[in-house]
Amino acid sequence: RVREFQTFQHYFKRINLRTMSLNPLANPKGVKLLCELCQKPAYVQCTACRVTYYCSEEHQKVDFIGIHEKICSLLIPLRTPIPMVSSEEERRHRQEQLLHRQKQMIDMTRTEGSKFLFEGAHESAVPAALQALRFSIAVYGLSSVELVPAYLVLGEASIGLGRLTQAEEYLSQARWTVLKTPGCDASIKSKMYRICGLLQAAKGNFGEALKNYSNDIYHAAVDNGPRHVKTSGGYFHMANVFFRKGQTDVAHNIYTEIVEIWNTLLKSVVKMEEAAPETALSGLTDKVEDEQESLDEAQEAEAIQMLHAIYDLQQNNTSYGASNMVTLLHTLALLHCHLLGYVKAQEFTSEAIKCAKESELQMDMTPINHLHSFLATKAC
Repeated sequence: RVREFQTFQHYFKRINLRTMSLNPLANPKGVKLLCELCQKPAYVQCTACRVTYYCSEEHQKVDFIGIHEKICSLLIPLRTPIPMVSSEEERRHRQEQLLHRQKQMIDMTRTEGSKFLFEGAHESAVPAALQALRFSIAVYGLSSVELVPAYLVLGEASIGLGRLTQAEEYLSQARWTVLKTPGCDASIKSKMYRICGLLQAAKGNFGEALKNYSNDIYHAAVDNGPRHVKTSGGYFHMANVFFRKGQTDVAHNIYTEIVEIWNTLLKSVVKMEEAAPETALSGLTDKVEDEQESLDEAQEAEAIQMLHAIYDLQQNNTSYGASNMVTLLHTLALLHCHLLGYVKAQEFTSEAIKCAKESELQMDMTPINHLHSFLATKAC
């Protein structure tokens, strides 16, 4: 945590914030300007948008890194009072526009918060989750299940920051909302059980953690099937618990399954430029016809987190098996190719080819060789 705080301090020095000091006593009668993060009286205003306020420059900087940099200008029409209009039709149109923008903001802030969590930036995830919670309340009300994703991001961020009591409060609110919502979406239940599992694992209650992860996997599979990337997160955390319990064979088998799931998806997601020769594409990737096969930023961050964690764990594990390692390296290469990190992707294909050669594996290396050849043209 000290290292994370020092990183924030270093970044703060490089941020050129547009700030103006405020005197709360000068506010119009009945108007209380509150900090965006802690809801204490505000003494600082962002002069770029002029609709956000903070108790200190420190909180302004935390919010700027977490979300405000991306949504500063977007907040202006959302927090500026709607002017008087001449007709009911125009008023309805403006209300519909406002609602549409608020829903877009919910999606954006949820994604940003989740992305920060996968990157391990728990402090940065909090401002995005708070914005998601505020806009969800504004659109859906205080008791809607639509608030649960924001509670879960805040809960997971609190776990990462070691604030387990605070995490329990967020998760209790999420569980209560889910329980009193008939027909709650399986994806929300899946995510809720996953964060509950993280909390139990952080407490060292591995049995309870595994129960929660089992429920996570069940509900994710209801929506997506057992071999889907949206189900793989539950497998990953379950494997981590088995590994911490010393049941390494079980953990490694689950890690292998996770790699296979991502390998299958990434082979269908990765696309080469139209200018690439058709022969270079053969056996490498399939055309994506279903939009559901695309990855958002949070899923990309999750893939990076999981696959690199498995790679770091298995590098020196002689019992993992050469064929499993080659598949893992191929999957990492596909991931970085998708992210346009061609040099890094080529490093992984080179390592995969070397591993297969040294181990004298009898496996089809055509897709990896085709990818390696393509990357050689892109990494120059």
